[in-house]
Amino acid sequence: MKKKLFDMDAIEFIRYYPQYITELQQIVKSDLLPVLEEMKNCDPHDLVSPEVWFVSVHQARGYVFSLFLRKCQDKNNEE
Repeated sequence: MKKKLFDMDAIEFIRYYPQYITELQQIVKSDLLPVLEEMKNCDPHDLVSPEVWFVSVHQARGYVFSLFLRKCQDKNNEE
């Protein structure tokens, strides 16, 4: 499969992962910051395999945001 201009491979995702976390920190309530700290401490290599491709930066960002939402739901279910 040939990489297109707007595609994002796993290496690029790993590089941009901290930026996506920073974006989330700027928009979420302070009571959700512990969830982001947990995500910040997560190794992005564990989130994607080397053969993963995202069709765009937006899809990669959406993936991180969906991981955040899932962690928030898990946190609420624990309480």
